[in-house]
Amino acid sequence: MGMIFPVSAQTRLDASPTAYLGFDRNLYPGDENLKLLRQTFSYAGFWLNHPPGEKTNTWTGKRGALESAGFGFLVLFNGRPSAGLKTVSTAGKLGKSDGQTAVAAAQHEGFPVGTVIFLDQEEGGRMLPEQRAYLFAWVDAVSAAGLRAGVYCSGIAAKEDGGVTVVTAQDIRENAAGRRIAYWVANDVCPPSPGCAFPGKAPRPADSGLDFVEVWQYAQSPQRREFASGCPQDYDRDTNCYPPGIDLPRRLHVDLNTATSADPSQGRTR
Repeated sequence: MGMIFPVSAQTRLDASPTAYLGFDRNLYPGDENLKLLRQTFSYAGFWLNHPPGEKTNTWTGKRGALESAGFGFLVLFNGRPSAGLKTVSTAGKLGKSDGQTAVAAAQHEGFPVGTVIFLDQEEGGRMLPEQRAYLFAWVDAVSAAGLRAGVYCSGIAAKEDGGVTVVTAQDIRENAAGRRIAYWVANDVCPPSPGCAFPGKAPRPADSGLDFVEVWQYAQSPQRREFASGCPQDYDRDTNCYPPGIDLPRRLHVDLNTATSADPSQGRTR
């Protein structure tokens, strides 16, 4: 995944024994790599439909393998870009339909009732009326089916005209009309991000600068130099972030996350 937002405020970075590291990536890492990845990560992202830019979904049918290897889950559904939403009415219908599709996919993969599904919202800044209609219709459809709705979005302050800034996650929360939504934010600016780092004690999601979030994506592959150029020089020469113990020829680059749970989507069945 890749977020496309401007500048961020600085935030204190604390460590907490109750935060857990996880990874996400568009392509499934392979059954043969799960044991090694589990040495570093408590949970993995899991796509229910085609990830951004992909023509297939290599995660399909892999929930059992991940759970058997000891992973919790960050369950993801790739949402629609604003260009395809047209009108508020159309966006609402698409959001409801896509929410129902996400629920059906989660059930097909064997995720239990109560699983949190995060809608991948790649565009940021202040939400357009069409984006809000789509997002909230999607949230309502997922919630109505007995699952919990979440959103992956920017946690970086975007500049608007007149010197105003807006953080996408805050904008969504302020307009959610009381809906219960889990927030997974992306902010790879250093600070608050520690960069491509695997600390023994994971940073807390609240150290992203937003105290209401449950998951913080603090590093991306490839490194976004427009945001993360001030980070420590711990990304690889090819600008990707690689986990400890992974041979570079495997090309298993990852995005890094920290969460308040070892199973942020509550997707385990045992």
